Amino acid sequence: MINSHKVQHVFFDLDHTLWDFEKNSGATFKSIFKELNFEFSLEVFLDFYNPINHYYWKQYRENMISEVELRYLRLEKTFEAMKVPFTPSLLERVAELYIQQLSTHTELFEDTISVLEYLSSKYTLHIITNGFEHVQQRKLENSGIARFFKTVLTAEKIGVKKPHPTIFLSAMKTAEVLPEHTMMIGDSLEADIQGALKLGMQAIHFNSHKEAYHEECLIIDQLSDLTNLL
Repeated sequence: MINSHKVQHVFFDLDHTLWDFEKNSGATFKSIFKELNFEFSLEVFLDFYNPINHYYWKQYRENMISEVELRYLRLEKTFEAMKVPFTPSLLERVAELYIQQLSTHTELFEDTISVLEYLSSKYTLHIITNGFEHVQQRKLENSGIARFFKTVLTAEKIGVKKPHPTIFLSAMKTAEVLPEHTMMIGDSLEADIQGALKLGMQAIHFNSHKEAYHEECLIIDQLSDLTNLL
């Protein structure tokens, strides 16, 4: 169970927690397909791309590949899996357009705005994200939720990624708060939840991926549940 009476600061992950990565990524590829006149199915592409992207994001989070490798490998392996011919210049163009356009899409999870309005009246809110610095800032601004957060901390800025303790400790130091007065909310059991719990933070798992049940912390299936818990 959580102890909401002790909470003063709430830290959110961004992608897959507030900002609907899958929908916005799909919309980005839709516009890229149109611009580049791709003739193969967007739906089939995304069926291949999404799990491949998740795999390489995990590799990136664990410092096994670089940001540049992440951007290209996820596309290269998707085209290979689909048996679609490609050139290095095509991959470079798609990767460039993707980064340019991704943050222009603004789909949020249901009730994000109302939940943030409610929570910001009671707590100080922050973002801790493994996403790229320039992209994450634009996502927050373009989707209209930057105003809710006092601080935004990216892995790129700190030099390590969640679940590394340094990024959580840096976030709490910046917020000038002790772990027992914090709550971490995110979609990743490993990166968000386990990383926070190890440092004495409280945590709530937003199970946006419909992962298997666990007992490490409270699990919610929709953001609106937070208004009854905090």
